[in-house]
Amino acid sequence: MSTWKSAGITYLQYANICARAVRNSLKDDVRAAALRRNQNNLKFAKWENGAQKEQQFVNPPKSN
Repeated sequence: MSTWKSAGITYLQYANICARAVRNSLKDDVRAAALRRNQNNLKFAKWENGAQKEQQFVNPPKSN
């Protein structure tokens, strides 16, 4: 049996824990770039009569 299964977590949770551990072990300059890649920006757009309307962010990205 897989370790993550015996721990009672899903594979996605296991992968997220591993990714967080790798990012935390990086040097400061490389860690900052890795943390920026970790952010997700989700957009949606309504379609009416076969035409796409304006796209909007679900959660607007934070400006640094």
